[in-house]
Order: sequence, then C-alpha cells, then structure tokens
Amino acid sequence: MGRRSRKPPARRDAPEAVPVAAGEPEPERRARGAERDAAIREGLEPLAPGERPTVLVVAAVTATALAVLNVLFYVVGVDVQGKAPSLSGVLLFAAIMLLAAWGMWTKRYWAVLGFQALLAISLVIAGLSIMVAGNISAVVLCLTVLFFGGWLFWKLVRVLARLGVPRPGG
Repeated sequence: MGRRSRKPPARRDAPEAVPVAAGEPEPERRARGAERDAAIREGLEPLAPGERPTVLVVAAVTATALAVLNVLFYVVGVDVQGKAPSLSGVLLFAAIMLLAAWGMWTKRYWAVLGFQALLAISLVIAGLSIMVAGNISAVVLCLTVLFFGGWLFWKLVRVLARLGVPRPGG
C-alpha cells in the first residue's frame, strides 16, 4: 500500500500569515532589510582626506596601465582581429582610462562609478567570450579577466559606498 502524505502540524510560535493586498510590499520582510541597510550605512565612515584604500590604488594603476599599454600596442603595430585599430579609437580609450585613473586617484565618486560600469561591461563580454573561445589561451584570458575584474568590481563597491558618505559638518 502507498503512504499517506500528511501535512506537517502548524507551528504554534509562528505568527499567523496576514494576507497582503496586491501591489503592497510585505511589511515584515522590508522592515528587516531596511533596518539592515541602515545599520550598514551607519557603520560606513567617509574616507579620510589622505586615505586611499589599496583597492582604489590598484584600480587607478590598472586604468593607467590599460591606457599606456593600449597606446604602446598601437605604436608597435599590434593588430586586433587581423586589422590595425584606428588611432582615434585608441586615443579615445586611453583618454577615458587616464581620466578614470585621475578621478579615482583624487577620490571622485563619478570616476569609481564609471570605472565600475566599464568593468561590468568587460565582465559580461569576457563571460560571453568563453563560449566562443577557440583555444585554451583564449579561455585563460577570459577567466583571468573574469577573476581579476570581478574581484576589483566587488572590492570597489565598499570604496564607492564610503565615497558617498557625507563628511561630518557638510
């Protein structure tokens, strides 16, 4: 004979579920999340005037290295997919990276946010590129970009939060 499935007994210490009207957020869940977010925000301290977290320095150096290497590869004559890249594209990318590096070095919120946006785009492209990688070196390159870029993106989130905290006294 088959087993009968029994409904587990209701817990007596659990609060009764209150039906929520359509479109209304669940009050208990939202309150806990909002309280947690508020506690995290209170724990953040703005960066001190001379303070530069290591990850911010790493990001600024990375942006500078990308700019310099991009121009250097153009000068040496490295081809991209069998064609020489355009000088205007190389210089535009280098200018954006140098602007981002300067902005991160001087602790500008917009620079960190913009660099994170570029990192996110790079992560998506690297992730999708693994599917069409033609050899093992391409896979290793994609995984390297994913690992390093993901780590840098994740670590910059806290720095960005600390940059957004207002300083005491305005």
